[in-house]
Amino acid sequence: MDHAAPPPDAHVTEITPTAPVAAASHGGRAKCLQRLVRLEMPLPRTVALSFATVHGIAAGRMPDIGALVAGFDPGALLCVRPSSGDPDWGGPGAILNIGMTDARCRALAPRIGAEAARALYLRFVESYALHVARLDPDSFEGRDAGQPDALKAALAAYEDEAEEPFPQDPVVQLSEVLRSMARAWEGTTARILRQARGAPADAGLGLVVQEMALGVGPGECGSGVLQLVDPETGLPQITGRYLSQSQGREALERGLPSLYLGRDPRGPSLEELAPQAFADLKRHAARMRERLREEMQIEFTIEDGRVHILDGIRVPRSARAGLRIAVRLAEDGVISRQEAVMRIEPRAISELLHRQVAPGAPRDVIGRGVAASPGAASGRIVFTAADAQASAARDEPCILVRRETTPEDIRGMHAASAVLTERGGMTSHAAVIGRGLGLPCVVGASRIRFHFERRQIACADGRLLREGDTITVDGTTGEILAGSPAMVEAALDDAFTTLMDWADAHRDIAIRTNADTPADALTARNFAAEGIGLCRTEHMFFEADRLTPMREMIFADSPEDRQEALALLLPMQRGDFVELFRIMEGMPVCIRLFDPPLHKFLPSDRAGLRDLAEALDMAVSDVTRRVESMGEYNPMLGLRGVRLGITVPEIYDMQARAIFEATLDASRDGAPVVPEIMLPLVSARREVEIVRARIDAVAAAVRAERGRDFTYRLGVMVETPRACLRAGDIAQHVHFLSFGTNDLTQMTYGLSRDDAGRFMQAYVAEGVFREDPFHVLDHEGVGELVKIGADRARHARPGITLSICGEHGGNPDSIAFCRAAGMDYVSCSPFRVPVARLAAAQLAIRDALQN
Repeated sequence: MDHAAPPPDAHVTEITPTAPVAAASHGGRAKCLQRLVRLEMPLPRTVALSFATVHGIAAGRMPDIGALVAGFDPGALLCVRPSSGDPDWGGPGAILNIGMTDARCRALAPRIGAEAARALYLRFVESYALHVARLDPDSFEGRDAGQPDALKAALAAYEDEAEEPFPQDPVVQLSEVLRSMARAWEGTTARILRQARGAPADAGLGLVVQEMALGVGPGECGSGVLQLVDPETGLPQITGRYLSQSQGREALERGLPSLYLGRDPRGPSLEELAPQAFADLKRHAARMRERLREEMQIEFTIEDGRVHILDGIRVPRSARAGLRIAVRLAEDGVISRQEAVMRIEPRAISELLHRQVAPGAPRDVIGRGVAASPGAASGRIVFTAADAQASAARDEPCILVRRETTPEDIRGMHAASAVLTERGGMTSHAAVIGRGLGLPCVVGASRIRFHFERRQIACADGRLLREGDTITVDGTTGEILAGSPAMVEAALDDAFTTLMDWADAHRDIAIRTNADTPADALTARNFAAEGIGLCRTEHMFFEADRLTPMREMIFADSPEDRQEALALLLPMQRGDFVELFRIMEGMPVCIRLFDPPLHKFLPSDRAGLRDLAEALDMAVSDVTRRVESMGEYNPMLGLRGVRLGITVPEIYDMQARAIFEATLDASRDGAPVVPEIMLPLVSARREVEIVRARIDAVAAAVRAERGRDFTYRLGVMVETPRACLRAGDIAQHVHFLSFGTNDLTQMTYGLSRDDAGRFMQAYVAEGVFREDPFHVLDHEGVGELVKIGADRARHARPGITLSICGEHGGNPDSIAFCRAAGMDYVSCSPFRVPVARLAAAQLAIRDALQN
């Protein structure tokens, strides 16, 4: 039997308890209003238009608006609100007082007063003119509703601008409002904006048409919003606003806020003006919290002391409030602990760990770059690490500005409040160290001109900033701001600890940290890291008392001279490792042996070369010649990593001895330590065999000298495509493989991770790359190499430990890949450990719910 085609208005549905309304077809607002109807809340009559209907309106297929209007009470004023799939996607603004005409204004005057009726009419004329007819705003804004001629002037202005009288038919008014909102949603600009907020390209819009409860008239009347929590703190507190018809104008004239809820010494509150209405609102809000399983904000009006609920939305909240709300709902039994964990976005956790620019604070943006390390900080501009240290000594916050940072800048980065660089990407030196220190950092700000000789920054808008001027670096958004806006401090409390404990109960992959110093390790331990997955030992050599012996070792002409210089470093390195082992209290500590090219430790400027010549008792010309001779065309692919361990073996010998002696020293006072030693940049099995033989020899010597036994685990940092392909050969000689995805991405793509930031935004915008591969692990290319390496390693050595220790370890999308690939743990910067813990727990919960 053939079915007749549905009428054009088949998807214009009155919202009743049983109406076929769904968020997927009518939007979130329409579905929420239906839930309120089911809870028997005092809602005015409401009709929902589906996504399909609104799309049809935009294309010129209008439903029967006459029938729609006839369904409401005669003479009722209407409002139209958007109902998108997600409130964060935005949408056109609400239009109120539809149906207001000359006749309706006269009819309302005896009941609500002539002035109030004219005010409603005026506001509708202004709104209709601006948002529906799209007339010139200058002709309508700023009129005083209290002036008797204001309405007449607005109607005249409309007729003059539109070249036709203001429409007096409610059907025409509603038709034009619906058409305007539908077309606004489907316009190019609106589509681009909502896609930037994460909406799909074909996201639909529903519209809600509701009879208005005006909140004006005899008795106590007004309108407002109410919620049971503070949206900034998340603590229980009745907040919101209420504008009383009788008190609003008086309050404005006296310069007082016309916002009242609880008792206020400056004027009467809603609780005093309408105690029964206030009690009803609290009761409604509590019931909505329990039944809708969420803290809700009620939009309401009061007419003659009687409450009308117009809408209910999820309480807008800060990251801090969102976490507290989720924990309280779970503790009160409203939602489960699992659901509380799932409700918190991992990036929100990152916001809690760092100072942020206060929401709503003025932002004078002077430039943008890559948001490399979250948080925000203000300070005076300095251009060298030495100046940053001097500024810190004076207790003056500073922003270290560099073309790009190097290991020599470490002390300056420790002293600075934030770092800004002209070059770099998500895995550049400044980004990696910034995340490790919890230091706000923006890199790759290439549109700002950096004049280091003149110590100036030239902004794109022509402004010139000099050394000593105050700027703010927002590492969460990637923006650089002039001046120092208001800040919100980091906020970790019992709710944070509780939620993370709940998350850990579901997590099925371990989270370690990348920690180079005892301070890093202590931070990570406080964030409940389960060990150190990567300790970069080279950063330990840049302290002032270590740099000179390091340079003496580099300039040494024989193994004996190198050993003599390294002997000065041995006790210092041993002390570092003892402290790390004791902080981690028996947890695994994976120490990567020396990795960078040796020239990274040598000065490049004239003053530095002169100081080095004096320290080594050599001629400046000889030092300069030696430094230049050590230069490489591409040092990141040159003499570094395990290649140094083979060609300059004394370095690895010293480090191995320091690790083993520290193991025995730390084990004397606590649980036995089993250190993990990792060889960087391996690409061949023979490299492992050669270095392992020397390390075993050092271990035997230390056992003999100390008369005590110990064990250690040897592993490889898989950073080259060849190491992934030959992982089966390499795995037979090691206990673990840790994929260093920073260098692996660089080598797989043939991209410099320090320079890719210059064009990466364009590549992502053009769809060449889905995301910056240095920020989110590339599953298809780099990920395939990782899977190949993991599979071949397991086949050759079942039970081998596998992990990722690049910066991808703290990214939720990359953690999902690691779980699917069967990794034992991921390792990330200390301040990303809580983010990784939460993301891993959410992945496990999601899998459990689907299975």
